[in-house]
Amino acid sequence: MQDKEEERSLVNVEARLNKDGFTTDFKVGEDNRLWTLDGKKSYNVEEVKIVDFYRFEGETNPDDMSILYALECTDGTRGTISNSYGTYADQGIDAFLKQIEDMGKNLDKNSK
Repeated sequence: MQDKEEERSLVNVEARLNKDGFTTDFKVGEDNRLWTLDGKKSYNVEEVKIVDFYRFEGETNPDDMSILYALECTDGTRGTISNSYGTYADQGIDAFLKQIEDMGKNLDKNSK
């Protein structure tokens, strides 16, 4: 039987999401758009929905907290973006995802 902590590790969750089709890595650009890491596609807030998210805590340091978002775009592109949680969070990522939440498009569990 697999240990619960091991199931909830960032690497294992990313691997499971990858199997589920969330294969693109995203970043938020200075232009407040979501970009694929290869820079070939970008999306505005209206084109993105949050499908799920996962929080992780470091074993020894509470400052080692992170959050992983599973995202889907209107063109069918699915992928993930991660951010530190709390003090060390990237404000650009937080602001972009907050705009999605404010539009009421967060956590569309039906698309999983």
